[in-house]
Amino acid sequence: MVDYGFIKELDISFDDTVKRVIEALKREGFSVLTTIDVQEKLKEKLGIDFRRYLILGACNPSHAYHALQAEENIGLMLPCNVIVYEKDGKTVVSVIKPTVAMQMIQNEELGKLAREVEDKLKRAFDSME
Repeated sequence: MVDYGFIKELDISFDDTVKRVIEALKREGFSVLTTIDVQEKLKEKLGIDFRRYLILGACNPSHAYHALQAEENIGLMLPCNVIVYEKDGKTVVSVIKPTVAMQMIQNEELGKLAREVEDKLKRAFDSME
């Protein structure tokens, strides 16, 4: 069990899961700024065959703006990562818990914002079936 993210296995194809994740994030005001295809990069850089594994960098522009106002260097922790990968014939979705990620930063305003962002991410996560 991972304490720093929400995790679930789905009996849905990898590609359909990625579409559902992006749609669920969009409903909560997030867009995907970055997509890192780990399988592709490991093959390209190291010649390693790896399972399908994507890292999606999700951002809610309004919350990101408020976070930057509350903590100038918070860009080190942005965007919120969502991962989709294959494991044992299933597709796994995992979403970071911003409240856990922000614990190292002693900023009350940022903590409140992290709770708001986490609520939105959790709603998106819960909607994926």
